[in-house]
Amino acid sequence: MTHVVTEACIRCKYTDCVDVCPVDCFREGPNFLSIDPDECIDCAVCIPECPVNAILPEEDVPADQQHMIKINADLSKGWPSITKRKAPLPDADEWKDKTGKLSELKK
Repeated sequence: MTHVVTEACIRCKYTDCVDVCPVDCFREGPNFLSIDPDECIDCAVCIPECPVNAILPEEDVPADQQHMIKINADLSKGWPSITKRKAPLPDADEWKDKTGKLSELKK
């Protein structure tokens, strides 16, 4: 199994998770992070680091977020690796508690 970044990350892009990942499986897009399922070793150290609880084990992804499994896999193929923490997006605090953000995802 792997871990999945859900819609909660969209328009926030907190990168606390990146600092603790031992295998550098995170990929960076314009306003979202994805996890490369081929690189993730299922260690779970990233989960408690996410301030918006956007990272879940694949088997725990709720039904309304199942589409994010494929999105993570697809986007991680074309996005660059991110290995160091960066500042979140400027308006992250305004978006962190919003739901239904899929339409905001920039690829």
